[in-house]
Amino acid sequence: MTPSLVAVFAALGDETRWSILAALGDGDASASALAERFPVSRQAIAKHLTVLAEVGLVEPVRVGREVRYRVVGAELNATARRLDEIGRQWENRLAAIKEIAEKL
Repeated sequence: MTPSLVAVFAALGDETRWSILAALGDGDASASALAERFPVSRQAIAKHLTVLAEVGLVEPVRVGREVRYRVVGAELNATARRLDEIGRQWENRLAAIKEIAEKL
């Protein structure tokens, strides 16, 4: 099941989670490696990664004894498509309002 936009944006509403997602855009990383880049503990990073994983934005990948996280591009693309659709709906509504206003 695809997470709702509300759940995805709730997850991304935290600045640290947004930054983690952006950092993972550069490549897979473990919670420990991410903790070296941010002013929070490895445990806090792990909790943030859990939230991102719950909405399908990242996934854990075992590499030997290490668990690394990677961005799930499909979910990001699905979110972008849903936002595009909302944007098109608003554009259609605004065009209809403009047409009505011009006829007056």
